Amino acid sequence: MVMENINTDVNFEIPADVLDEIQQNIQSIIEGFDVPYENKLDVIKKINFMYSRTKQLSITDPLTNLYNRRYFELSFEREFMRAKRYNCDLSAAVIDIDLFKSFNDTYGHACGDFVLKEIAHLLIKNFRQTDLLFRYGGEEFVILMPETSLKNAFIPIERLRKMVEEHKFKYKDNILNVSVSGGIASNKDTDDMYSLFDNADRALYFSKENGRNRISSFGQWIKS
Repeated sequence: MVMENINTDVNFEIPADVLDEIQQNIQSIIEGFDVPYENKLDVIKKINFMYSRTKQLSITDPLTNLYNRRYFELSFEREFMRAKRYNCDLSAAVIDIDLFKSFNDTYGHACGDFVLKEIAHLLIKNFRQTDLLFRYGGEEFVILMPETSLKNAFIPIERLRKMVEEHKFKYKDNILNVSVSGGIASNKDTDDMYSLFDNADRALYFSKENGRNRISSFGQWIKS
């Protein structure tokens, strides 16, 4: 079995729970083979490696290596229900790259990809391992911050904004002026999961409409 020939460009549509069931069934079949134990163990190890790789690809955005939108939908529901059950904070932020289309129009789509990857790197650098980072689509990112109040969530999001503003985005011989806008909302302002995301999105649009390159919190001044 040649592991190097695995195609990592496939768009996987198999849900994670189905992959789990397939992997368990395959392992049970192999264990029943009438072959030496060492051979079974070697095949099971290779199957498990392929399974882990496939599962990771199914939840990861291939360009940025952040979680993808499908995994966001699964994680958001899980984290929202957990916060509701244990009565703890959950903050969500939506981040958008300002005037992103101009990079594609001026320098080509490869430049847009470069900007997205650099932003993803800054996201990973800036947030805790317990925070969940997603490329939601296009130039939008979502951050879920479990056990984090709206006030405390503003700190790393604002820090990210400054990091992007000060970061040297050097594409070929060009220095790009890149900024992001963001909106933050808390589960304390709603009992509905979809309203939490909508509140963060409304706060983002407030930032966009009021000059860009800023972060706005729904619970503080965006309720009207």
